[in-house]
Amino acid sequence: MTAAQVAKLQVADGVRALIDWAASDSARRIPAVALRKSVLVIADNLAAAIAARDEPEVARVHAQLIADGARAEATVFRGGRPRTDRHSAALANGIAGSWCELDEGYRLAPCHAGLYTLPVLLAEAETRDLRVAEVLTNAALAYEVTARFARCWIFPSLGLHPHPQTAAIGGAIASALARKYDARRMLDAVTAASTLIGVGDYQHCVDGAFVRNVWAAVGAVNGMRAADWAACGIGGHAGSPYAMFTERLGQAPEPAALTRSLGAEWAITHGYHKLHACCQSTHSAVEAMLLARAALPAGTAARDIRRIVLETHRPGMSNSRPQTTLAGRFSFEHVLATAQVHGHAHTDAFAAASLADPDIARLRERVEMRRFEPALPRPNDRPARVTVELEDGSTVTRECLSAAGGPDRPFDDEVILGKVEAIAHAPYPMLISSVRALLRLEPAQLERRWRAFIGDFALEAA
Repeated sequence: MTAAQVAKLQVADGVRALIDWAASDSARRIPAVALRKSVLVIADNLAAAIAARDEPEVARVHAQLIADGARAEATVFRGGRPRTDRHSAALANGIAGSWCELDEGYRLAPCHAGLYTLPVLLAEAETRDLRVAEVLTNAALAYEVTARFARCWIFPSLGLHPHPQTAAIGGAIASALARKYDARRMLDAVTAASTLIGVGDYQHCVDGAFVRNVWAAVGAVNGMRAADWAACGIGGHAGSPYAMFTERLGQAPEPAALTRSLGAEWAITHGYHKLHACCQSTHSAVEAMLLARAALPAGTAARDIRRIVLETHRPGMSNSRPQTTLAGRFSFEHVLATAQVHGHAHTDAFAAASLADPDIARLRERVEMRRFEPALPRPNDRPARVTVELEDGSTVTRECLSAAGGPDRPFDDEVILGKVEAIAHAPYPMLISSVRALLRLEPAQLERRWRAFIGDFALEAA
């Protein structure tokens, strides 16, 4: 038997074992730390979606999906409680959740497991009126399965964007868990979803093509449909993921990642949260830039800066003249320039007006990028060193080896809750109190229905 044949069998066995576990009662014995993290990830991803509600493209697609939807089953989180069918709601919330680059992500592989699972899970939970405890449990389990698939196939070059690669897996497992599928039907759904993956080009982010912002949502809803079809007897098989990711896309697997320490460690506790509204790969550069800015002489303006030298792990992620807000969020030049001008990298620092701001445009042209040497191991694998040179020849250098928000430099819960409150207060002033109550994991809260939880903060329009 060849090495490839052995790997194929190992992956198929691992896929079966992972799904058998996810469908079992033992998988639902989730520690409190993981359940509390589920609350924070749900709240953070809701905030990420809410943050995009006034983006013109998001507002238009939401109006389209609400108008064209069928049964009023699930909420589109944009203020009030507009509802549409669960597929359209998942699509609407998934697109919004991706838009401002504020969603939570996974640190051990290129994967945003919350973005791939939660739009589907929350739509299913509202449609099926699950208990809050079921939602939190399924959030942790869906995250686990999705992250393990991502870790089994890590594409090192990032030529392929992770959203269309993995989102269908996330949507399928989230939907299957919400429907309480047995292991056989769950396997049908997840393996079928693995054949519905996309091959999005990562450069589309840097170029600013807004189609990138729908990849995760479309993939997740494809997975949701795979769960629909599994109920009809339509599925893949345990060899489907290997056929797609290895035989077709060419990435060798790590079969052990599917089952190693299963039930003993929880992927959701290895996620990162974001305060900066830009690609997480740029966050160390933002932090280094803000440190350098604070060390500059008082009153230093953009016109006083001769050049900015950035040493980074990804010097190819460059676009000195971004044409869309998406391009700005993936342009090291724009990220540094807007952070210097605004003093932060929050959502408004990446508004459309920032693209034409003369001070920001001037600074973008003065950014020089080099590779950070030597390359460092995780968690310092996304480092940045920023040197600001002023017109008088003086320089300030600051560095950040690992951005805050990840497992090695976690935010305090209050930081995440503060972000959620700041974003959601205007449309949903009661959301933060609902989240705080849920974080206590009190039995009375856990036994409530998810629809009732949403009804506490998402009020019907008058």
